[in-house]
Amino acid sequence: MDETTTTAPPAPYLLYENASAALAWLATAFGFTETLRFAGPDGAVRHAEMRCGGGVVMLGQPADYQSPKRSGHRCSLVVVTVDDVDAHFAHAKAAGATIVSEPEDKPYGDRMYSADDPEGQRWFFSQPVRTVAPEEWGAVRSSA
Repeated sequence: MDETTTTAPPAPYLLYENASAALAWLATAFGFTETLRFAGPDGAVRHAEMRCGGGVVMLGQPADYQSPKRSGHRCSLVVVTVDDVDAHFAHAKAAGATIVSEPEDKPYGDRMYSADDPEGQRWFFSQPVRTVAPEEWGAVRSSA
C-alpha cells in the first residue's frame, strides 16, 4: 500500500425503496447523522452516508429494489456498537422502532438488542460490558 491509499473499516450498504424516508427515520429513531447525500435527476436518493459513533452506514435507492418488508426475506443484518445500549433502546422504542429483542447480556460479553426499521432491515445495537475469551462461549480461534 502506498501513501495515496487510504483504508476505512467496512461499512454496510443498505438498499431502501425510499432512501429519503430511511435517512430521516434512522436519524430520529437510532440517532444517526447524515453526512452525505447524492440524488438522481428524479430526486431519489441514489447514495447517502450516515454516521453513528465511529461507524458509517451507506444506503441508496435503486430503481429495481424491493425492501425486506415487501419481498418477505432479508439478506443482511447490521450491528452497531453504542455507548449505552439501554438508553439507545429506550430512544428507539419511543421513536417507534419495531423491537425484535430487548436488551440482554450475551455470553460473549456484549449487551444487545435488535430492531427492524420501517422497510424491514434488521439492526442490532451492542455495548461491550465484559471481556470474555472466545473459548468460554464456544468459539474456536482460527490458526491463521
